[in-house]
Amino acid sequence: MARQRMITVESSKKKVGGIVKLKNVVERLVQIKSFSSAKKPCSQEYGRDCVPKDVKEGHVAVIAVDGYHEATQRFVVPLMFLEHPMFRKLLERAEEEYGFNHDGALMVPCRPSLLRRILTEQWC
Repeated sequence: MARQRMITVESSKKKVGGIVKLKNVVERLVQIKSFSSAKKPCSQEYGRDCVPKDVKEGHVAVIAVDGYHEATQRFVVPLMFLEHPMFRKLLERAEEEYGFNHDGALMVPCRPSLLRRILTEQWC
């Protein structure tokens, strides 16, 4: 019985840790969103704060990196996909593999076809 409680406590700690990490990702994406709403022109003057024109307010650039089967592909993803369970799993994998301390598009370790399927499916 005590072992079961210990496992439950450990899994709830992991879940809380994952939620905190997801919160940090959301905060980072909100910062990116604020950059895109500023609509700064891309030039050397703005350096890495520049957001490409195709990344509209409420969206983020995501690069699907497979490395084996399919070529790397870039997507512009609405922030609402942060609520999608499969997209969350991709973000967790991205943090494990790449971390979130980099500039530019968010890289996720998956086949572009999988990300495309996630972005086109309907969920409740």
